[in-house]
Amino acid sequence: MGDLARSDRTVHELTDLSGQHQNLVSYHLGKLRDARLVSARRSSADGRDAYYTADLTRLGDLLAATGAALHAGLRLRPPEPGTFPPRAKRVRVLFLCTGNSARSQMAEALITVRSGGRVDARSAGSNPKPLHPNAVRVMRDEHGIDLTEHRSKHLDEFARHRFDRVITLCDRVREVCPEFPGDPEAIHWSIPDPAAGHADGDDETSYPTFRQTAAELDTRIGFLLATLTAQEDR
Repeated sequence: MGDLARSDRTVHELTDLSGQHQNLVSYHLGKLRDARLVSARRSSADGRDAYYTADLTRLGDLLAATGAALHAGLRLRPPEPGTFPPRAKRVRVLFLCTGNSARSQMAEALITVRSGGRVDARSAGSNPKPLHPNAVRVMRDEHGIDLTEHRSKHLDEFARHRFDRVITLCDRVREVCPEFPGDPEAIHWSIPDPAAGHADGDDETSYPTFRQTAAELDTRIGFLLATLTAQEDR
């Protein structure tokens, strides 16, 4: 479960990481899915594969409820989501997707604001496209963040840069992600393109999907910042 808490994984990856047979890994994943502790999404790069994601919010709620049920003194009080200590060293994070038109741009903006600028975030794509109007709209209306000055960038622009973490948000870009100097930690969040399946320019139809994507990114970034905070406290 620890591997899934850090990054979305396929069955084959979990088999390699655990050293267990694939049928046993698949069996346990099925049990976790039945308990709604993990979810699965079909890969947009290879439809035969699926990426599994740990539902950290539900896991946290269950842990908190278990502690409180055992004893009032065990009631868990999680830190405020997204807090990042002022003393923390500056962490460099690169978010990647295919077009750098929505997911990675929103992630870059969210982590920059939620960390108070203590995370030096960048974003890029393997096939950059213009910033999607709904990415600008959802960040402004739902999160109070202005993306109008953002521009789309090719991942080659950062090929010589050093990062602490490189986070791929798209199954396709994960397959072509180059190596970066300094061997940064590679994390994958399998998040569908919110514009996929919608007619060009049909912004009203796709807007609810953008809201859902921004909310998922916000949740994941909150847990990432909690991880960075815990590492700083060691």
